[in-house]
Amino acid sequence: MPSWTRTFVRYVDAFNYRVGRFAMYLLFVLMGVMLWSSFARAAFTPAIWTDEMGQFLLLGYFMLGGAYSLQLDSAVRMDLFYSRWRDRTKAFVDVITILGLIFYLGVLLYGAVESTAYAIETGETRRGLWRPYMWPVKTVMCVGIVMMILQCTSIFFKDLAKLRGEDLS
Repeated sequence: MPSWTRTFVRYVDAFNYRVGRFAMYLLFVLMGVMLWSSFARAAFTPAIWTDEMGQFLLLGYFMLGGAYSLQLDSAVRMDLFYSRWRDRTKAFVDVITILGLIFYLGVLLYGAVESTAYAIETGETRRGLWRPYMWPVKTVMCVGIVMMILQCTSIFFKDLAKLRGEDLS
């Protein structure tokens, strides 16, 4: 494989690893927000921002951790036949299926960018008492999708190298 491929794989994997490890700790922030919500409701002064903030933190956790999950190969896979195949057969099937995933993520990114642009242009806010702006959350969603596309491309190159008898890991 060309040297630029190795460099691309190394940088994408390193970046997604660091962001994924950061996203992992968002779960603790989410727990803190939900704990604050419980205390506030017990004191009969409910905070109007905690439910939506919890949803936003969960979205960030999910979207920013998606590429990390792909990198660790912890995504769900139908393992009826896959576990019995040789490594080269697995790599061949993964090359085909990752292209479908990249297409899906591309369509998802197109919709997310359109939605983010609309949110920025119109100053879209969420309905409810707190009424937070939606563009920061939608921007995190776009960043997460781009990270997953880059990680899928890295996985594609690794599987292609495995088919050629090389190792990019």
